[in-house]
Amino acid sequence: MASDDEMDVEKVHESLAKALRLQLGSLLTMTMLAGTLRGMTSAAVKSQLRDYVRAEIDDTYLLAEKLTALGGSVPTSVPDLVLPTATDKALTAFLDNEADVLAALHAVIAATGQEPHSEALEHLLEHVIMRKQQQVDFITLAVVPA
Repeated sequence: MASDDEMDVEKVHESLAKALRLQLGSLLTMTMLAGTLRGMTSAAVKSQLRDYVRAEIDDTYLLAEKLTALGGSVPTSVPDLVLPTATDKALTAFLDNEADVLAALHAVIAATGQEPHSEALEHLLEHVIMRKQQQVDFITLAVVPA
């Protein structure tokens, strides 16, 4: 067990691998949503989803790079994709999954410690969480009835 100032590397490996696995599912789901949503709501959302997919790719790369730099192994499986055909149901299901991804990313922070390299990991996680929360806010506004 690491001291409060040291990174708990084992916990970081475990929690970051879990978060990365969920992030991979999020990336795949958003990619499919950007290409398959139908209807008036989706016309307004699809372009923004495509932009978010590009950001998700960058975030996923950075998280995988950090995990392997710390000696961890990247996950090789993803959660089952949930893709209802109705736009509102698909976006709502996506938002539910994003809540799990955000919680998993946030859970990694507790094990990062206070060392310089662990502070860098914490800031990366905070950046990813901030950006993903902005996505969630945008999509939430798209599915809330006027």
